[in-house]
Amino acid sequence: MVKPYDKQFKLAAVQYYSEHKNLGLKGCAKNLVVSYQTLSRWKKELRESRDIHPRGSGNYSSDLAKENTHLKRQLQNTEEALDVLKKVINILGN
Repeated sequence: MVKPYDKQFKLAAVQYYSEHKNLGLKGCAKNLVVSYQTLSRWKKELRESRDIHPRGSGNYSSDLAKENTHLKRQLQNTEEALDVLKKVINILGN
């Protein structure tokens, strides 16, 4: 049976793939609970219809921009780790 997916879901799925290319198309499809072929087709359709705008090549205009991106990612990871530690402390009752 074919599941009808709305355009917003398709856009989000292709965006998820573009942000997690390290997982590969099959890994992303598995995480989204859609078939590999379906995600591949959506990617092709959206690229051809130009409904989804690419985020760029990933090239940085300067070393400063690259460092800034790295530091933002590091800050986010640190904040997430801190949140986990706070939850553990609350669970342990301290």
